[in-house]
Amino acid sequence: MQDIIEIKPLIAILTKIRQAMLDAEKKNQTLIASVQPHYRDSARNLLHYLALRTFDLRDVQWRLSSLGLSSLGHSERYSMVNLQNILFLLRLLNGDPPAYSSGGDSPFNLNFPQSQRRLDSHTVDLFGPEQFPGHTRIMVTLPTEAAHEYELVKGMAEAGMDIARINCSHDSPEAWLRMIGHVNKISETTGKKILIYMDLQGPKLRTGPIEPRVTKKKKKEKRGYIRLRKDDLLVLYPGEKPGKRPVFDEEDRQAQPGSVGVALTEVFEDVRAGQAIWFDDGKIGGVIESCSPDRIEVRITSADQGGVRLYAEKGINLPETKLHLPALTVEDIENLALIAQHADMVGYSFVRRPEDVELLQSELKKLGREDIGIILKIETRETFENLPILLLTAMRSPRIGAMIARGDLAVELGFIRISEVQEQILWLCEAAHIPTIWATQVLENLAKTGRATRAEISDAVLSARAECTMLNKGPHILEAVTMLSDIDQRMAAHQTKKKSAMRTLNVAKIFFEGDF
Repeated sequence: MQDIIEIKPLIAILTKIRQAMLDAEKKNQTLIASVQPHYRDSARNLLHYLALRTFDLRDVQWRLSSLGLSSLGHSERYSMVNLQNILFLLRLLNGDPPAYSSGGDSPFNLNFPQSQRRLDSHTVDLFGPEQFPGHTRIMVTLPTEAAHEYELVKGMAEAGMDIARINCSHDSPEAWLRMIGHVNKISETTGKKILIYMDLQGPKLRTGPIEPRVTKKKKKEKRGYIRLRKDDLLVLYPGEKPGKRPVFDEEDRQAQPGSVGVALTEVFEDVRAGQAIWFDDGKIGGVIESCSPDRIEVRITSADQGGVRLYAEKGINLPETKLHLPALTVEDIENLALIAQHADMVGYSFVRRPEDVELLQSELKKLGREDIGIILKIETRETFENLPILLLTAMRSPRIGAMIARGDLAVELGFIRISEVQEQILWLCEAAHIPTIWATQVLENLAKTGRATRAEISDAVLSARAECTMLNKGPHILEAVTMLSDIDQRMAAHQTKKKSAMRTLNVAKIFFEGDF
């Protein structure tokens, strides 16, 4: 027997949701008024969407689809108008007079085409004009060689690079200026404007130096490392004193633990025994057994069989620790002067709280660069959980975006959750009409080895739903840029964000034209 969908209960549920959305807008009028004028509709829509997503909509979705009505699942950009349109049609189906016209009560609520234009406008303001409808911009991290090899940077631009990324965690200000000079020269000579994005290093937790190894035969020094296996102990201490490798007995058991320094000494006050700790993008995992102001003992719980080498300058993640680190380091503030002078966008690393955003806005105001694009890098659990208020605070600046930094984020949240979380970030940013950057390990195998894996091709296809995709450096980076550009052009005809474009399918035409 065919299911009969009762319309009246649906109207009651959606009316309740609509009121919650209106209440969220009314409650946050001061917050809406604080953002830039061109973001006020976006702030309002984000609040509507957040209120909508406080409800479990799975049953509502199924019932709406059964009636052949537009569901709520693709309404991120125009939440109120979409809900209002559904209510309008449900009342007509039920034989009731419309309680209000289709669309939102407020003239500021955006409909579907208006919301698309608003997102497109914000994207062009931040990332520059699109080469074709639906174009996902390509950002490329410049390697050290880019400071000396003009032709390398030119080749990236010719292959499809739209934005050049300079990571201030590496190289030097002198090298950055040479890279910037090459990018600007390409823009001037080719007529294609390549934008410059520069990442602040931020208070990144990293391992300190490790004493070098000396080869037995040639007596030469080589890069030091600490070999860590499951159940081994590792000692962390504050400062930059070179770390020591562990000592093993005749049966290859750890007789004396290895040790390594951590430059950011604040962490020694924040950690607690029993909390998780990860090294080198999750390659090594452990649990803190004991801690004091001058020593943290870590028991390794996750490492490849046979051990993993831990080198200097490798990242440390503490996903269960509430860290009280400065949002901007002294070095960041020094580098910000150069960034403000030369860059189109600044990447804000390890931003966690609204006051962090306000601090950067204040520093940029001092430098007379309130207009520079601010990219919030979403790379910690706290950043993700605070994302709505971070976006609303950032909207006080004229141009903003968000980067889904999947490497650190996966370590912080657990690799099994990263696919779920990256989707949620895309939804929230679309609701705020804020362009996103899909980052970390995109076509990484291709860039490094010259061969792409099937899995990373699928990931690159998904990245076309973001407004920008970031590639990291590698000896085959030109092939990676070319392939990503090709994928972008193909996918732009099929999909915009989550919505299918419904382009003609050749396979369907072949079927009907065939002689079977």
